[in-house]
Amino acid sequence: MGTLFYGGKIYTMVREREYVESVYIEDGWIKDIGSEREIRKLWGKSIRKEVNLHNGVMYPGFVDSHLHLIGHGEKLIRLDLSQASSAEEVLMLVKEKVQTTPVGDWVIGEGWNENQWEDPTLIHHQQLDDITTEHPVILKRVCRHGLIANQKALMIAGITKDSPQPDGGIIQVDDYGMPTGFLADQAQDLVTKHIPPVSEAYLKQALKVAIEDCTKHGLTGAHTEDLNYYGGFLRTYKTFEQIVEKQKKRFRCHLLVHHEVIDEMNKFIRAKSQSSSFLEFGAMKIFADGSLGSQSALLSFPYKSDPSTNGLPIHSLMELKQLVKKARTLNRTVAIHAIGDLALEYVVDSIEQYPPADGQRDRIIHAQILRADLIERIKKLPAVLDIQPRFLASDFPWVIDRIGEENLDYCYAWKTLLKEGVMCAGGSDAPIEPVDPLLGIHAAVSRKTASAAETQYIANEKLTVFEAIQLFTLGSAQAVKQEHIKGVIQKNYIADFTVFEKDLFKVNVDDIPSIDVLFTVIDGEIVYTKSSQTSKQRS
Repeated sequence: MGTLFYGGKIYTMVREREYVESVYIEDGWIKDIGSEREIRKLWGKSIRKEVNLHNGVMYPGFVDSHLHLIGHGEKLIRLDLSQASSAEEVLMLVKEKVQTTPVGDWVIGEGWNENQWEDPTLIHHQQLDDITTEHPVILKRVCRHGLIANQKALMIAGITKDSPQPDGGIIQVDDYGMPTGFLADQAQDLVTKHIPPVSEAYLKQALKVAIEDCTKHGLTGAHTEDLNYYGGFLRTYKTFEQIVEKQKKRFRCHLLVHHEVIDEMNKFIRAKSQSSSFLEFGAMKIFADGSLGSQSALLSFPYKSDPSTNGLPIHSLMELKQLVKKARTLNRTVAIHAIGDLALEYVVDSIEQYPPADGQRDRIIHAQILRADLIERIKKLPAVLDIQPRFLASDFPWVIDRIGEENLDYCYAWKTLLKEGVMCAGGSDAPIEPVDPLLGIHAAVSRKTASAAETQYIANEKLTVFEAIQLFTLGSAQAVKQEHIKGVIQKNYIADFTVFEKDLFKVNVDDIPSIDVLFTVIDGEIVYTKSSQTSKQRS
């Protein structure tokens, strides 16, 4: 006995613009698709529930191929600095937060971005000290590859003018050698390791809020990396288990496993079989470099904005290769963060030397700064490029000042990648970017920073709407080698659907971000609806 979805346009996404009138599902799987008349004739006696789409437009379930779910929840419940338009506004928000925070407790802000400010000068720890000397304060940059700490936090971490630069990190100092409060990449750990562990209730709230926000934006699942944080692997995994499995918060969570906790995961799955369609372990996550915003993405050329540096490798090439080799000994694929072209070269070198087992597929996350020779090599790898289209809207125009216009060839080059046959998946990297997939789709097809903007950046790399939607459907399925059961609407595929009020193929491109989600369907069940009057039971 099953459910019939009808009353709207249902795009299969198998071929461009191909659609059907109805879908019949049983036990979370698509049993048949076709005209409403044919489906009712064939399955009428088995239909026990009907869902009228009310002229909505259905697509395969959208899946975010790269985010940090608990981090996204934290952004929703913590001090959010992502909309601040100046350093002064950031400081005002911090001051307001301090006034309601008990003395001695940490104040943690999320998401500031100096590229949104008229004056992009970074906040100095002294400006935070002027607000409070009784609270340790850290403000995480939007990319999460940098933070600003006040003197109280620096003191707790033992950071002084005599502190050595840590491997894979930067303690920024002024002309006199004194720390400014800005810490990049691995240097952040010097401070963050002193933050008291958050409570289990906090973790559960953050994950629950994040999942609810994702389904509100039409997402049926996500590939998320959280397990190396929040008190360690087991504590964080148990949070997912509690919310997704025990509290039955339907959402498909594919869990990337940071290399620092891969041994814990391996021990755990040996002790307890882990198998679930809503909770599954994925590739071993590795960071090869940092971010463009903090000038720690590893480039093969000097930064235009600071010719004294070309970025920062998180691991040497030899160390990276050894980590990839370790993943292979555990029969794991890898998911490697690489933004700069030299970091990407390190990744390609490593995968070429230690390829995955037959039938497996790696992923390279971000891949923003490319070169023609690297694309040729990537084409030959069993790998998916896990891209974040929304980065274009956030990174331009300031990224031009970072790397120089002369180095823009093959940057954010998504059309080129698809033309060359490289599989690409689409994600947001929330909380770094908004989780809404329509913002990513708009950036991919418009190459603009916002709907109202006029300038198009590297316009020859525009995707079609079909290609952009596929990033979040078929592409996300390919990233986990599940394109045989996910990513399109076909018989014998999982019944996850995203239903919008308007047709993404027919609206003006700049109207895409404003389209509402009508339903989000996971495992055949509606988990979010804009209206409660959508379905009827039939005896």
